[in-house]
Order: sequence, then structure tokens, then C-alpha cells
Amino acid sequence: MSALKLNTLFRQFDQATLIAFACIVVLLLIGALAEPAFLSPQYLIQQLHTAAFLGVVATGVMLVILLGHIDLSIPWTIGAGGMMATGATGILGPEFGVVLAVPFGILCGVTIGFVNGLGVAYLRAPAMIFTLGMNAVAQGLMVYHTGGFAPQDRATPFMRELAVGHLVPGIPNPLLIWIVLGAVTMFMLNRTTLGRQIYAIGNQERAVFLSGVDTRKVVLIGFMISGACAAATGVLLAGWANRSYQAMGDPYLLPTIAAVILGGTNVLGGRGKYIGTVAGVILITILQSMLSVVQPQRYFAGLGLELPADTFRQVVFGAVIIAMLLLYGRQKVSR
Repeated sequence: MSALKLNTLFRQFDQATLIAFACIVVLLLIGALAEPAFLSPQYLIQQLHTAAFLGVVATGVMLVILLGHIDLSIPWTIGAGGMMATGATGILGPEFGVVLAVPFGILCGVTIGFVNGLGVAYLRAPAMIFTLGMNAVAQGLMVYHTGGFAPQDRATPFMRELAVGHLVPGIPNPLLIWIVLGAVTMFMLNRTTLGRQIYAIGNQERAVFLSGVDTRKVVLIGFMISGACAAATGVLLAGWANRSYQAMGDPYLLPTIAAVILGGTNVLGGRGKYIGTVAGVILITILQSMLSVVQPQRYFAGLGLELPADTFRQVVFGAVIIAMLLLYGRQKVSR
């Protein structure tokens, strides 16, 4: 490998990324002390399989955060993608529904992202408020679509194969999809004009606009990619469970944002490496697994604090986000 290629590789690893990978090693060692099977190849592949779902949705969210915005419509975009994919047969008919289930579900996510992009880029609405409103709209539409009950539609055989199959022996298909998606994203961010524009807009949108770049179009594309990634995650989750269900995306909002931020992406936009997001996703997945194995919330029971496991995880993710917000805020003041 040439010196130029090595230099390009090492440039992907900033301080935050190295810290994230170091934390992964520490968590693995702690988990191995609590449960010896924690380091077995089968368990590690299982964790990477689980991380792939989070990794796909985190890819789109990272692009939006790099632009200096946020996408809070992720939970029900995931739900819409999964529910519309499993319900495609009833909507498009049995002839086309089975064949077009996956692209139909992803297209629904792209549509949500398109509306988000229009509101944020062209109407200049605050991303936090607008995307949160779109999340509520998507929730209402999905509840109306199912009549207020859990959908009875099942995943198609192709959706099942995408979620649980192994096109390459030993590598689950969701992990393979994440690897391909990650490679494309890294190439786009590092080697294309669109990638350079995304970083530039996150740093100083007004200056980029004055240089002649249609910043609104770039922001629109970023939100559409985020919607597509979230809906694709919904399709994979529906294939994994062999069915879709309401609120299937609710557990993914905080972990997704926490993974992107832990990977070193600046919440104010303009700085971050995709390899850092990969580290953040793996770190969050292992942290979730370790919290389930070690159950540290039981130590609070003696203090009169009965915290369910899900509640404790949400507290941990929220604390991580707040801590990183404070850290990046101090860095901005220093600069």
C-alpha cells in the first residue's frame, strides 16, 4: 500500500474516532468479565448484525447533522417504511405488491424526507420543529392506514431474505448492506462535489450560497437521503420480525443521534468522519448489550430508584448527548 493511500486511510481517524474505538475495546473487556461468551465470534457477529440496523439509519442522520440540521422524524419514518413495505400487496395489488414492496417502502421514506427538505431548505423552518411535526404527521397517517390496530401484513420472502439471509457466507445481509452503504457514503463525502458542499454548508451556509452553490438543493438531498435510510431500516426490521408494527422506530431516535455524536460528528455541523459514525454505532450497540447483561440499574434499587432497563438506557443515551453538546459548545467558544 502506497504512502498516499495510508495517509488517506489515517485521515479518517480523528481523536473522537480513536476514543470511540478505545471505548469499544474497554466495553468488550468488561463484558467478557461479566459473561465469557461476550467475546465469542458468534456473539460478535450477532452484535454486528444488530448494529447494521442502527448503522443504516445513522448514515442518513449523519448527513443531516453535517449540514447543521437535525432530523427528528426518524421514528415514524422507520415505521412508515416497514409498514408500507409489508402493506404494499394490499395497496399495489398482489401482482406488483410482492415485487415492489422494498422500493415502495423506501420511496415512502424519501417522500417524508422530501417534505422535510422543502420545509427546512425552502420555507426556512427550524429543522427541529418541522421534522418533529412531520414525525407526528407520519404517525397519524400510519395509525389511519392501520385503523388504529397493529398491521396484519407479513414481510415478503425477499424482505425476510434481506434481513436474515446470508448472501456472503458468515456475513448477515443487513451487515453487508451497511458495508456497501458505508463505502458509498465515504466515497461521496470524500471524493464528490456533493460531499464537499455538505461539509461547507455545515460550516458556513451563507458563504457557500454567495459562492454560487444552490444550498437549498443540497439540504433537500440530505433530508431525502435521511428519509430513504430510515425507511430502509424499517424494511429490514420488518423482515427481521416478519411483520411490521406501530412505533417500531421509537427505540432508534436517541441511539441514532448518540451514535453519530459519539463518532465525532459536530452537532453544529461541518465536521465529522463516517468511520467515526461506524465506531459510534458499534459502541452504542455494545453498550446496549452490556447494559442488558450487567444490568447496572439494579445498583440504584438500594437508593429507592427502581429504573426499568429501557428507562435506564434512555437516561444513558440522553446523558451522552448532553455531554457531547457541552463539549462541542466549549470547542466552538475556544475557536
